[in-house]
Amino acid sequence: MIVSYKKLWKLLIDRDMKKKDLQEAAGLSPASVAKLSKNENVSMDVLIKVCTALGVDIGDIMEMIPDNNR
Repeated sequence: MIVSYKKLWKLLIDRDMKKKDLQEAAGLSPASVAKLSKNENVSMDVLIKVCTALGVDIGDIMEMIPDNNR
């Protein structure tokens, strides 16, 4: 399974927010935002901070996609 944060980026667009706005609102490091941008794994703490800052559930910002290459 691979992680996709497309839902997060769509949510930011809908709210007219930039990645920098998310970083400041959630108190994230630039490295965490970069990992999210690359669909890389981040800690649960990061995901909780994002969900709390945006007032959403974890399923609203990410999804698991089957990795058919395995």
